[in-house]
Amino acid sequence: MTQKIELLAPGGSVDAIKAAIIAGADAVYCGLDTFNARNRAANISFDELVGVIRLAHQYQCQIFLTLNIVILEREFKTLAKLLSKLVNTTLDGVIVQDIGMFNLIKKYFPSLDIHASTQMTTHNIGQIPFLKKLGATRVNLSRELNLREITEINAIARENDTLTEVFVHGSLCIAFSGLCYSTSASVGNSGNRGRCSQACREEYEITESGNKFPLNIKDNSAFFDLPALIEAGVDSFKIEGRIKGASYVHTVVDSFRKQIDGFLATGELLEDGERLYKVFNRDFSNAFLRGDLNQSMFIDNPRDNSKKHAIDKAQQISVVQIHDASREYYDDKNEINATVDDKIKHLNIDKLSLSLRFSGQEGSTLTVTVVAKDSVAIVHDFVLHSTSSLIASDKAGIDKGVIEQRFKALNNAHFSLDDLSIDDLSDGLTIPYKELGVLRNEIAVVLNNDKAVLPAVELPALVNHAKAPGEQAKLSLLISDLSDVALGDITDADIYFKLPDAYKRGCTKYIDLFKENPRLIPWFPPVLIGKDYDVAVTILEQVRPALIVTNNTGIAYRAFELGIEWIAGPFLNTTNSYALMALKEDFDCHGAFISNEINRPQMKNIARPENFKLFYSIYHPILLMTSRQCFFQQSVGCDKPRIDNGCMLSCDKSTTITNLKGISFNIDKQKSGYPAIYNQDQFLNMEIINDLSDMYDSFMIDLTNIGAGDNESPDKASLIGHFEKLLAGELDVAPAVNIMVPESTSTQYVTGL
Repeated sequence: MTQKIELLAPGGSVDAIKAAIIAGADAVYCGLDTFNARNRAANISFDELVGVIRLAHQYQCQIFLTLNIVILEREFKTLAKLLSKLVNTTLDGVIVQDIGMFNLIKKYFPSLDIHASTQMTTHNIGQIPFLKKLGATRVNLSRELNLREITEINAIARENDTLTEVFVHGSLCIAFSGLCYSTSASVGNSGNRGRCSQACREEYEITESGNKFPLNIKDNSAFFDLPALIEAGVDSFKIEGRIKGASYVHTVVDSFRKQIDGFLATGELLEDGERLYKVFNRDFSNAFLRGDLNQSMFIDNPRDNSKKHAIDKAQQISVVQIHDASREYYDDKNEINATVDDKIKHLNIDKLSLSLRFSGQEGSTLTVTVVAKDSVAIVHDFVLHSTSSLIASDKAGIDKGVIEQRFKALNNAHFSLDDLSIDDLSDGLTIPYKELGVLRNEIAVVLNNDKAVLPAVELPALVNHAKAPGEQAKLSLLISDLSDVALGDITDADIYFKLPDAYKRGCTKYIDLFKENPRLIPWFPPVLIGKDYDVAVTILEQVRPALIVTNNTGIAYRAFELGIEWIAGPFLNTTNSYALMALKEDFDCHGAFISNEINRPQMKNIARPENFKLFYSIYHPILLMTSRQCFFQQSVGCDKPRIDNGCMLSCDKSTTITNLKGISFNIDKQKSGYPAIYNQDQFLNMEIINDLSDMYDSFMIDLTNIGAGDNESPDKASLIGHFEKLLAGELDVAPAVNIMVPESTSTQYVTGL
């Protein structure tokens, strides 16, 4: 076989990046000490990034930079400064989550290649053209997909000239990426900001099924599924692990490199994968890829499994035998570390040493000889001349101080200005000082591989289009029960009807519902995979509603194509003005819910686009995570060894789990819904009505009862009446609302991101 498959490796530190390069990675993704979703990784400085890019390119390896978090309004000036520096490097791509960052890069930094992060939760065919229109050239697909689903999406990706990545090794989140709010809601550490505290790896009080780590699943490994992934049309095999060290990265990358190359050369898998067990792992599973979601995916220990595997493999029983196996394991570990250290110690990312030597005499041009070299060889060696000739000056001529001042900008992330000499320049001579600036810029262009150095981008002030004067924020309701349609008789609020995550094939139930109740506004969920996406699209096409709310970008794109007005739901994680502009400009979006993860100071300066509405949910269950896996297998137990189609459509269980701090969480599975975990407290934010009513067009209350656990549901009619009074300025009803919703919190509105 001659097909080129990219092996994409993690680089959480300089040594890990070096290890990936020397092990044969085709590309490495890494993060700076800001704007990336792995705060716990060592990460690298901008100067180190420049050196890493230069080193990687010597080995025909690309470098992608992770900028994969949601961005706050106040951060865009800093972000623009960073991007202004990145465009003057030879960086090969940036990995992005925030819709606003897509908009910023496409407008002001078009030379940067944009890759859609796994945080974009890409899992259906409609999302590919959405991301393509945003500016993505490649997309990292959700880890929960199976081979059939990946194949279907890749066919659409090829039609849209878009590359795809699939994670083939490393840690797995049990939650859908980009839709996990577990540590954001509980301790203020948002996964959408790179601060996930890994609640899924926490120890809980022992469950009915006898497990202490009921949310912990094994690591992902598709080591023996590479032929199927190649057949499915995957362009890049991505390894997870930016918080792992150099020895881990080298071992995994080298193993996959040999496996890929061997298969492409012979058509057979030649490696046994045993080396993967010698570095950190929680044991391995490829169940998502196979579409076989079973109990064997879980492991009741989140710690390193490598030592246990070594002992089990040795089949030792006695204490002495176990001791010997353990000693051999540690010897192997030390040998791996020493070998990797030895391989990377000669790899250099230091700045190039730059020498500038100025010469000239009266009547001649000012000449500058430029030499840039690394530790081994000369990289640049050239001579430039001024336009004007040097002339005698009665005043101070060009001296060392003048030269240092005018050329100090060349001492930067790329070059260390180690030698600046005017020994061969006669005293008392000068040329127009502006020519020194011209010479400096000419040098910069040559050093930048004959590309003009782009100036820093100054972002224009954004226009905030206010609501119409005197326009009061409206109330809107979210329902999911047909019996609640009657609530429309007591209120003129907008009523959103929440559609399920899954459907029977050929489902027409909801088409009839919306046609018979045109007041209902369809509300589409964030995850719609395979046939479920197809049915959701059919609902959209058959009903042709005047307006929808969607938390799924695939549905958003189809609504845009059909000319249906749409509102971006709260699970699109919208936190800034540039995201609103992208939705409006690229997809004719009608309005957007602002993320409940941000607080008042973080949202108050968001600029509203013209003819665009802003929404906010003030009362709802607090979703912590949603999963394609089953939360009941390890909590209360389940008779079924694996999830089948009937589970999604018919299962409607609920239970709780309690961590060792005594905090309980509600596990909820609705019929035709994905398993989900919720806080026991409801989100209730009445403060925002007084704080920011002038900003928002509508405040929503969630009356679905989903995720409420054992909490008694308040009377919905009374609740609606109280909220309508609050919006009318009757704040004295707030105590009555607190009585109706006794277990509530607005912590996220206080802490923010």
